Amino acid sequence: MTHPQVQLCSLDTLWFQVGGTVCNLACSHCLVSASPTNRTHEAMSLEQIRPFLAEGARLGVREYYFTGGEPFLNPEMERILEATLELGPATVLTNGLLLDPDRCARLKGIEDASDYSLDLRVSLDGYDASTNDPIRGTGTFDRVLRGMRNLVLAGLNPVITVTQARCDVATGEGSRKFIQLLAELGIDKPRLKVLPVFRIGAEVERSGAYENWQRLAAADAPENGWDHLQCSTCRMVTDQGVWVCPILVNEPEARMGERLADTLDPFPLKYQACWTCHVQGATCRT
Repeated sequence: MTHPQVQLCSLDTLWFQVGGTVCNLACSHCLVSASPTNRTHEAMSLEQIRPFLAEGARLGVREYYFTGGEPFLNPEMERILEATLELGPATVLTNGLLLDPDRCARLKGIEDASDYSLDLRVSLDGYDASTNDPIRGTGTFDRVLRGMRNLVLAGLNPVITVTQARCDVATGEGSRKFIQLLAELGIDKPRLKVLPVFRIGAEVERSGAYENWQRLAAADAPENGWDHLQCSTCRMVTDQGVWVCPILVNEPEARMGERLADTLDPFPLKYQACWTCHVQGATCRT
């Protein structure tokens, strides 16, 4: 099969696998199989990150995202955010378990000291313990809500990120239940992001892998090309170099180079996860 290729239109968004693949949870649908023992990628230090921030600024990056694993397991996470917020808005994808009152107060202080915004995206997979905990782990729902309350009390408005691991998440009723949950936390401007499930990583064991036909071909190209895919405007930095996107960091051939300048060429859409991004219109951006 000849695979279509996506051009990098502009490098708007720069991602960092700042927590590596180490996490204090082992969610059954995690696309990078993050867990307490997964060392596929290690956490990144501020010293490692600074050159990419500088290079990204030169290349026109507009916003920065931090993911893992769990970013707040990185002892330098707050210093990394301070450095990043000198350049542009930042978003942290977190499971919420390490958002104690002192940390949330510090995060609010970091945001207040910057001209740019700081977003905290907190992951849930259900609107109560019975729907969330089978996916994310026993007791996680209550612990996540505690972290979100701490954010609200500190004056921060978190975004809930939910995957479609449950069939009712993307329905109007499912969204209503999540919005109601946010309202009960005292959030008057609720924000909800729903993501599709990628059948890679831990999700393969939970629900099965992709079917053979779920793969992009040149004939699948929309009239306007592939510019709707996030890989047309982003790159992902890990401790081992630069990858095409946040989804494919466990695919060796998705590593494009050592520096951002090495990764400006077109990329072949030969992975089945690319099919999900195209068909479901997925983007990891907030």
